[in-house]
Amino acid sequence: YTGLGHGSGGSLTYGGSSGSSEYTTYDSSGSSGDLSSSTVSAGDSGIDLSSLSDLFGIGVTNTAAGISTGWNDGRDNRGVLNTSVATGSRQKYTKLQGGGRDTVTLMIYMCGTDLEQKSGMGTSDLGEMVGADISDHVNVLVYTGGCTNWRNDVVSAKTNQIYRVRKGGLERLVADDGDRVMTDPATLTRFIKWSASNFPASRYQLIFWDHGSGSLQGYGYDQKHKNAGSMDLTQIRDAVKNGGVKFDFIGFDACLMATVENALALSDYADYLIASEETEPGTGWYYTNWLDSLSDNTSIPTTELGKQIIDDFVDVSARKARGQDTTLSLVDLAELENTFPTAFSDFAKDTCELIQENAYKTVSSARSSSREFASSNRLDQVDLTDLAWKMGTEEGRALANVLLGSIKYNRTSSGMCNSYGLSIYFPGSRLSKVDSMVGTYRSLGIDSDYTKCIQQYAAVSTSGQVASGGSTSIFDLLSNYTGGSSSGYGSSSVYGGSSISDMGTDLLIDLVGSLLSGRSVPLDDIDESNSHFLKECDLTTDEIVHTLRSDSLDSNKLVWDTSTGLHIMQLEQEEWDKVSQLTVNMLFDDGEGFIDLGEDNTFTFTETGDLQGEMDRTWLSINNEVVAFYHISTTMEGDSSTTVGRVPCLLNGDRVNLIIAFDAQNPYGYIAGARYDYVEGETETLAKAMTELKPGDELRFLCDYYSYNGTYSGSHYLGNPVTVEDVMVISNTDVGEGGALITYHFKDLYGQSYWTEPIFE
Repeated sequence: YTGLGHGSGGSLTYGGSSGSSEYTTYDSSGSSGDLSSSTVSAGDSGIDLSSLSDLFGIGVTNTAAGISTGWNDGRDNRGVLNTSVATGSRQKYTKLQGGGRDTVTLMIYMCGTDLEQKSGMGTSDLGEMVGADISDHVNVLVYTGGCTNWRNDVVSAKTNQIYRVRKGGLERLVADDGDRVMTDPATLTRFIKWSASNFPASRYQLIFWDHGSGSLQGYGYDQKHKNAGSMDLTQIRDAVKNGGVKFDFIGFDACLMATVENALALSDYADYLIASEETEPGTGWYYTNWLDSLSDNTSIPTTELGKQIIDDFVDVSARKARGQDTTLSLVDLAELENTFPTAFSDFAKDTCELIQENAYKTVSSARSSSREFASSNRLDQVDLTDLAWKMGTEEGRALANVLLGSIKYNRTSSGMCNSYGLSIYFPGSRLSKVDSMVGTYRSLGIDSDYTKCIQQYAAVSTSGQVASGGSTSIFDLLSNYTGGSSSGYGSSSVYGGSSISDMGTDLLIDLVGSLLSGRSVPLDDIDESNSHFLKECDLTTDEIVHTLRSDSLDSNKLVWDTSTGLHIMQLEQEEWDKVSQLTVNMLFDDGEGFIDLGEDNTFTFTETGDLQGEMDRTWLSINNEVVAFYHISTTMEGDSSTTVGRVPCLLNGDRVNLIIAFDAQNPYGYIAGARYDYVEGETETLAKAMTELKPGDELRFLCDYYSYNGTYSGSHYLGNPVTVEDVMVISNTDVGEGGALITYHFKDLYGQSYWTEPIFE
């Protein structure tokens, strides 16, 4: 039974380096077929569908099997306004006078950057503000900068400026504030102080506008000062603190800033936080309606105003950026700082106990199945309510309830289930960032029990990866290939990782002991500068070794049985429980090396629940040009599924990832937009996605290319240029003449990768 497929039909062309205009073409014909969006089935074998669906990237389980898509008791906080406040919460800093007697100063810190320079997103939002009927009792002040070219004839790119939004236009208040770095906390502090001094009010509000990257990198990318970096959470807190203003709400019209860490950092300086857990669509916040409401009643309760901001954002995004993941939530910071610390500490302590008591698998399974945001960017931000609930403990349930109490309003796009309003950093794919986050927690005064928790989890993960052979990639598979067919491979059945079960106990004890003592760590991205968590984790060698022995995937069992003429893999439930992720990778042999066509979550299972390896030699295509497609997520609510993936390409010469979406209304899929891809490390913050492509835009699809010995030779063009039309056809296409190689990519509970023996189609 093939699950979550994408269709068939077309031809393949492969190009040379993306830095060259030359390419070689291979053509073959294919037949069109229907696309499907079926759920994975494991037949009547007794295999647990919930564990399978999580590792396939679905994130929630198959409702056809009678398993809930959300909370076990059916609770869901999306679209429900909660105006209650927990007992013991401090009084709000902003005391509304009522009756429309309040005055408002709204400060918008708009770092225009490439969002404005390339797509005019800043100009669009300024137009929405100007379109509002703003009262004389509402001062909307906009600080501009950080952009090399504004897409209007008003705002200067040479110098930072301050504008006051008036009905029908912008009033320039400060024409030249110098070329100040927008990610410098001092620049933000300067704006806050100036605004409060020149426009005193009974109600202050602050909005950050730009890129965002949540807990790891914070806010902002200044295009004019590319080496300045972002404004991290500690700097954001200090900038707001030094501004000397207590805010009604602080909002982030930026990606990924609805994090627990950000909320706690700002809780002493604002009553509410409005921010998004996920990356934002390029539409961003829609400003006209709520500014009208604020002007009509300057005493409107913040919960009602926040609800309108969120509703407008989600509704407009659904119309203008369909298919793009959308989240926005309103958090009561007064309640969060009252109710959260004790429940959070209890949860962290209990999670440490699970790790210490040989229940690492419980923690790892909860982590891997929780809703993750910007997963392809490896930020390791997961929804904390979802994580806490899936831990299956009393402490987890208590924390989840506390979070739901402080999140007063939350809405998402239709495919964003298990997104409850606040995310948190929890290590997964980038263990090298643990030390950095521990430093952030200490700087912000966030619970030390949680720092211990993530250190212990990361220590076990690191030990598991090292014991399994260390960092691996597709190189390990290709290095055994000599070209032409399956006869070009050696006899090894699994590539990339070794089985811990084959390692002697003494050797395993020595290896883990060496790691905990601070000696060298043989992983590519971890070294002495970022591995202090190993020495600080307070786990013994025996505790980790016992966990590794109990929870390690036996890679010797990841083998194909070909006795029936098919490739069949039989795994018991016990082994599936040790798999955190599974994708299928297709490579195309062009006679000189391999084109990497990406990774998807399309699988075939037999009636007895065994994995079947054969595919039909087709892969995702756009206008019949095969593309490199990378699955990001698949979620299900009720009987409907939503699948999102990315396709690397050049859009009018700029490197982007196209966002490809499949849902019940569009089972054949569509291009939902594009997101700029900063491959040179220019910034680690994430840009809002462009809402749509325009007819006449040129796409040049890209792929990774490898020689037969596994040497990576960079990004190359894939296929012919495609001109965007009103209708873009997404289908599956036969990859054409040449060797199509299929391998299944398993990840274990520690994040170690294994690739199965290749299947040639």
